[in-house]
Amino acid sequence: MRAAEWSLIVPLKPLALAKSRLAAVVGETLRPSLALAFAEDTVAAALACPVVGRLTVVTDDPRAAERLVALGARVLPDAPGRGLNAALAYGAAAVRRSAPRAAVAAVNADLPALRPAELARVLAAADGHDRSFLADAAGVGTTMLAAAPGVDLAPAFGGRSRARHLASGAVELLPEGVASVRRDVDTGADLRAALALGVGPRTAATARGVTTSATSRG
Repeated sequence: MRAAEWSLIVPLKPLALAKSRLAAVVGETLRPSLALAFAEDTVAAALACPVVGRLTVVTDDPRAAERLVALGARVLPDAPGRGLNAALAYGAAAVRRSAPRAAVAAVNADLPALRPAELARVLAAADGHDRSFLADAAGVGTTMLAAAPGVDLAPAFGGRSRARHLASGAVELLPEGVASVRRDVDTGADLRAALALGVGPRTAATARGVTTSATSRG
């Protein structure tokens, strides 16, 4: 496998439904904008990674689709409409119809602190394994699942996905210095941790709006 063949697949819920657990922290009005900012910063950083050849977002959200296409992503509608793992499998199949020998990796859309160099380090660690994954910062979920050319992605994201990916035979990747690739955001504590790492410009700007809104309410 050549690292230059990596094709990423990023799933994104409709913004009206995304990041529901953040509503209590940032407010219902700003929550969709923050979810979009996460996705934009994730996609922009991933596309800046030197070993990423293409990136496909699977989403039915027209606003997100427009913004992510402008960044250079390919966008597919979520034709299966059966949740996260079905969307990822669909995206992987679409990529391989046009590039049968592509190595593919599913990456969460909520990695606003993502660093291109750290993503490259994770993908380098995945190179040579049939299937491999990176656990999230909590060590419970998964932020990336990779499959070599000709190998089924077989995603099992959601909840305690680290255990499911291990049970499926995927190799757990343990590279050092990749905190930004592990730092997904579902809760207020996650958001604070991401901000401490240093988030992308869109998340930073939207987070300032959250702070301003909270101050005005106070």
